[in-house]
Amino acid sequence: MIEGSKRYWLAGAALVALPSAAFAQAKAPVDLLPPPAPTVTPEKVASPDDVTASIDAMGQRAAAAATVQPIAPMVQVWTVADARALAGVIASIGAEGLDPKDYQPAELNAAIAAGQGDALNEAASRSFAWLVEDLRDGRTPMEARKQWFVVDPDPDRYRTADIMAEALASHTIAASLMALAPEHPDYAALKAELANTTDPAKRKLIRANMDRWRWLAKDLGQQYLITNVPEYQLRLTVNDKIISTYKTIVGKPGRTATPQLAETVEGVIFNPTWTVPQSIVKGEGLGAKVLGNPAWAKAAGYKGWKDPETGFVTVVQQPGANNSLGLMKLDMPNPHAIFLHDTPARGLFNQENRALSHGCIRTERAQELAITLAILGNLANTPEARKAAADEAVAISTSGKYTRVPIQKSMPVYITYFTMGRDISGKLRAFSDIYGRDAPVLASFDQPRQSNRARATSEEAVEIVDDLKTT
Repeated sequence: MIEGSKRYWLAGAALVALPSAAFAQAKAPVDLLPPPAPTVTPEKVASPDDVTASIDAMGQRAAAAATVQPIAPMVQVWTVADARALAGVIASIGAEGLDPKDYQPAELNAAIAAGQGDALNEAASRSFAWLVEDLRDGRTPMEARKQWFVVDPDPDRYRTADIMAEALASHTIAASLMALAPEHPDYAALKAELANTTDPAKRKLIRANMDRWRWLAKDLGQQYLITNVPEYQLRLTVNDKIISTYKTIVGKPGRTATPQLAETVEGVIFNPTWTVPQSIVKGEGLGAKVLGNPAWAKAAGYKGWKDPETGFVTVVQQPGANNSLGLMKLDMPNPHAIFLHDTPARGLFNQENRALSHGCIRTERAQELAITLAILGNLANTPEARKAAADEAVAISTSGKYTRVPIQKSMPVYITYFTMGRDISGKLRAFSDIYGRDAPVLASFDQPRQSNRARATSEEAVEIVDDLKTT
């Protein structure tokens, strides 16, 4: 509701009042705070849900005490019954967008026919390990994941040999493997569509995008930001449910295409300054203009100075409505210098094709997002404390002064690239492959499965330093 000059929304149990000036283009969010996650301690591993809980617990142990935990052997002892269960998983793995022939079913079945022994142990352990790797990490080799700079933590959290040992101990081969598949609702939507289409091209596209979900961590976090670059949309998500959505402007195709990252917001910067890159200071003559016309520079919000020894000119645009970063940016340190920020050219959000920037992601209703993150990132859980955080964020945002507000609660940001998925209305559809990143992924599915794949890309990180000055 709106009363006078303030806008209100419900944040947990606290009714938070925000000046409407801070939300000139904003949509009031709904309840932002997630309920406490229940603690589940299964007595035994007997179902997919129980196996998932067991694997998650195992992953936490591995992350906390990897240096002291014994490493299970990669070849383990298999019974014929467990190996037959594994053969059944391989036969049906097409439902997950994977190819049964990748997991050597003929060799496994021959070993099963020969009975228990070393040959069965080796064949079954190998097929199981490959299934774990592909369900957990994705089948696509790193060289086919163009500009993919995310390092998946899951191989450390859910170690292959440990999963095999627990699956064999509990005789839950299928459930242990299926528990590794992504749990995000969008993966489930793609899987359902795969089961209901026979079109070869569409099936390949679905499989590629199912695999992209496996490139990410299985647990994205309780609250996070996720943006799908080809969709030009950002989602604020709590417990895998969309709380708010924001249009985005992303990098132009080519050298300034937005890379794919998984980073963490460490702070919200209200009323940011913009250190102008040298391609504009020197290359476009802005430095000379600022130094030669102080009155114009002051009116445009620029301050400039020259190093008397080197002659190097630095230009910094001061906070204000015309600042190229707008009224906020998210502090999310990364080697690419990519971040989410506001823009003074907000009319561009009305364009259909919004691949217009030099790599950074401009965000619609950026002040609303910044204030929301400042509230969500506050450690206090009482309504009074949340209201105080909201009041402080509003005061800071409207002060006109550069201010960095630290984010105390973890807030991951995932910059993804899906060419098929659910849009913000929940409808499954295809998105334009604006950077041409589908082709190598699709081609990799036509090639034999690659073993011993790299976990990190060897591509050079292109540091994005230029954001558009006038558009």
